[in-house]
Amino acid sequence: MNDNITLEQAIQQNCINLLSHKDFGYKFISKEDNLIFRENKTSAVLLKKILIERLYALNSYEYKGQNYKFSANNISKAVEDLDVSLNEGLIVANERITNHLLLGTSYEENLDDGTKKSFSFKYIDFENIENNHFFVTEEFIVDRANQNEITKTRRPDLVVFVNGIPLVVIELKKSSVNYENGIKQLEKEQKKDEIPHLFKYIQLTIAANSNEARYGTMGTPLKFYSLWKEEENQKAKETLKTMVQDREVSSLDLTLFALLSKDRLLRLIKHYILFDKKVKKVSRYQQFFGIEKTLKRVEKITDGIRAGGLIWHTQGSGKSLTMVMLTKLLKLTYTNAKIIVVTDRVDLDEQIHKTFENTDIKAGRASSGSDLIEKLQSGISVITTLVHKFEKVRNSKTVNNDNNVFVLVDESHRTQGGDLHNAMKKALPLACYLGFTGTPLLKKEKNKNSFLKFGGEIHRYTIDDAVKDGAVLPLLYEGRLVDQEVLSPEGLERKFNMITRELSDDAKRDLQHKWARFQKVASSEQRLELIALDINEHFKKTLKMANSGFKAMFATSSKYEAIKYHEIFEEYGDIRTAYVISSNEHEELDGGNKEYVAKAWQETIKNYGSEEEYLKYVKNEFIHGCEIDLLIVVDKLLTGFDAPRASTLYIDKQLKEHNLLQAIARVNRLYDGKDYGYIVDFRGLLGELDQALTNYASLDGFDPEDLTGAVVDVRSEIAKAKTYYTHLEDLFSDVKFKDDLESYVIVLADITKRDDFKEWLSHLARAFKLALSSEKIDDILSENEIKLYKKKIKFYNELRKVVQLRYHETCDFGKYEEQMQKLLDTFVSAKEVNELTRLVNIFETEFEEEVQRVEGKSAKADTILSAVSAVVKEKMESNPAFYKSIAQQIEDVINEYKAKRLSEEEKLAKAKQLKDLITGMSKPNEDKYPKEFENKKTLIAIYDNLSDILGNLEVVDFDLIVKNLTLKFDEIYLGASKKPEWHKNKDVENEITSSMEDILWDIEDEYDISIENKENIYQTIRGIGISFYG
Repeated sequence: MNDNITLEQAIQQNCINLLSHKDFGYKFISKEDNLIFRENKTSAVLLKKILIERLYALNSYEYKGQNYKFSANNISKAVEDLDVSLNEGLIVANERITNHLLLGTSYEENLDDGTKKSFSFKYIDFENIENNHFFVTEEFIVDRANQNEITKTRRPDLVVFVNGIPLVVIELKKSSVNYENGIKQLEKEQKKDEIPHLFKYIQLTIAANSNEARYGTMGTPLKFYSLWKEEENQKAKETLKTMVQDREVSSLDLTLFALLSKDRLLRLIKHYILFDKKVKKVSRYQQFFGIEKTLKRVEKITDGIRAGGLIWHTQGSGKSLTMVMLTKLLKLTYTNAKIIVVTDRVDLDEQIHKTFENTDIKAGRASSGSDLIEKLQSGISVITTLVHKFEKVRNSKTVNNDNNVFVLVDESHRTQGGDLHNAMKKALPLACYLGFTGTPLLKKEKNKNSFLKFGGEIHRYTIDDAVKDGAVLPLLYEGRLVDQEVLSPEGLERKFNMITRELSDDAKRDLQHKWARFQKVASSEQRLELIALDINEHFKKTLKMANSGFKAMFATSSKYEAIKYHEIFEEYGDIRTAYVISSNEHEELDGGNKEYVAKAWQETIKNYGSEEEYLKYVKNEFIHGCEIDLLIVVDKLLTGFDAPRASTLYIDKQLKEHNLLQAIARVNRLYDGKDYGYIVDFRGLLGELDQALTNYASLDGFDPEDLTGAVVDVRSEIAKAKTYYTHLEDLFSDVKFKDDLESYVIVLADITKRDDFKEWLSHLARAFKLALSSEKIDDILSENEIKLYKKKIKFYNELRKVVQLRYHETCDFGKYEEQMQKLLDTFVSAKEVNELTRLVNIFETEFEEEVQRVEGKSAKADTILSAVSAVVKEKMESNPAFYKSIAQQIEDVINEYKAKRLSEEEKLAKAKQLKDLITGMSKPNEDKYPKEFENKKTLIAIYDNLSDILGNLEVVDFDLIVKNLTLKFDEIYLGASKKPEWHKNKDVENEITSSMEDILWDIEDEYDISIENKENIYQTIRGIGISFYG
């Protein structure tokens, strides 16, 4: 415990030292002083004294040639207005406060000539950074909103203030603790019964240990906390070395330098934090540097035209919001700037227009070519349009010669070289063209004059960058080429055996019916039937039976095949499918297929009124609902469609280059519990994936370095099962009796080994589940290995349940539990019960039943002692002396047993004695207490702790002194507790301490003694007082 505090305090002190270094420029405020600046109110979070002083300094107004300061009333009103109510929730309050900080406000002043006039007022001077004062404080005590809990306050590790306003909260953990624990703490503290009154001001949140750091903002969920990478990292390190000279520069130092340097912090707050449909978002590093480099690029003007260029930010990296933030900055930087966002598809135009609306940017959406002409000539500053509408503009000979027109072209590789691009250039000859793409450029595109006309590359964020940063998930690839199987009976038998290899007898019988259907269909349809059957069983095993909540997409070659697949799945009745086609997808429909497709499509959409309404229903249901498991598509929705719950993409379609990369990216988005996206390819687009990606015809047009990290062979993930299995076996290598569960439990008495065990078992479950659902399993694992792994995983799963009970662990097994449940339910044993044991409180009557479930006397004793330890930790503040004594006795029992000075029977007997003592089943030695203390827990607790603290006093009337002090201290706290919010009021605390101090002085005078450790007495008795009277 003390080691943890020391380590965390060391990291905390390093942060303070860095931020308060003269070159960093923050001023450190101690815990004591931050209370003084808050008028000794832990319910307050603004450093009011500093804020008022800075508001006076920053604000003045000019009237008739003279400068005046704002009145004291308006300064007070500004402080009051900033303290926005939480009645409408944290998000609304934070947005309103953010607007105050960014936009300022105005107040009416009474002027010397008797008139009144409003003048602008600011809280932060974003233009002149040094006019603001930056502070950092530690252990910032804040009252919880819910004061009915035992713990009344929270203490964020570090809080950063600008002009007395809290803007950044930092949670730190020691190096051996995952930074995610800090994120969870930040998430928890924003809940309505916690300290939302602090977080309503917060712009940045940082969670870190000394090795890793992640940042977010108010409301950011764990999965979206991001890593910041400084692009000029070496330069940043060199600068930091001048400030950090007594140790190595850490990752945390780099993060603090990158995010909290004065100019960077204010620039991020001003320009790189926004609200997207009431969700607060902060820029990722690639967005920040991409935009900053773009702003630099467009400053250059040659022949009256601003320099443009291309931004390649891989799919899933926030391209739409990059456009939004860039648009805001261009509007701020250039007077009368006009920004035109160009896409080449209706759904993408609709999507980007909604994004602008959601972020409170008014954008006009061109409904036609004529409407675009009108909007170009109007004062509308932001326009979204389809590129096709520029044909009408060109034909009308409408020309805009302003060089403050910025054209943001989405997926620019699709339009940059054609006639439509020329139409844009004709209508907007002096415009600055900025291309955006989510896929790398082909080699031929890089060499084209049209690309060079854009101005070359401005910034890139590659697929590999995004995967490494955790911005998107890795994609696992499995090829399942089926054409050969259809050609021969032997091949079909192999395929059937592969599909059924992990199924129960009932499931196999069910599959026989489907197989019989397959054998009856015409040979021309057998390929579709076989693929549908394969997908049906794969989806059931990996997604449906595992209750994953994830969905899948299926890319098919034609409208006809999309409809046929949908009909086959409906016939099976196992998974719910929908298909999407459109009337403008160009393909050949021979013979009766055209009529068949038209009839089926009309039948599908008739209940929705129109194709557009049906599409809206399907998209919304697939993203948010539960009525569609598998979405079948041809071309529509293969690009520009974000559905984070989609985890698997099945491909039966020839895809190449940009189209292939855009399609597979449909399943790489982050979602809770999703570890990777899965690609199952029935066309052999990437063969066996045993060569460089550019060796395959589907991707040979790209440069190899641009495809690094795009997809990973599923076999490399399956092979990890061997690695984690070996780790687990090594962990228990010293166990002599391999069939004895208790021998394994003893190994896991060490908490470090327990943590390793849980982590490796979680990874093993994930990898083995993947292996059992893949046709590639035979390439990696033998039949004997598969049987062995199943057996050992069941054993290890039983072990983890015993360990949880034995060591009374209430920790969240998280992904481990989820992976293990899916694995056991789907592949190992349908009857396996795999719920974590609910930890029964030691005070509940069921606790004895839980103990009886444990085999062996020593194991029973461990279970009891672990439960007693949990109570000791929870209740320590209510009687430290008593609970410390219990903790010591627990340690003594464990050590005595290890030294073989206690038998199993004696160990169990002592454990039961401690349990009875802590639950009140047996009483402590009551003779040591005055009779009037009987059954009075508060008096007993105070008496215990005073006896402990004053134990060194050599005085005849020791027991009488302790008794009288106990009664008087209890009387003080009983009286104080009648005052509202007494335990939060610093003045009341001071009164209590003063009264206790007077009593102790009287004792010292009366007995001619000196009482040491008075501060210890005050704090200990305060803890007891709050526990019982709070």
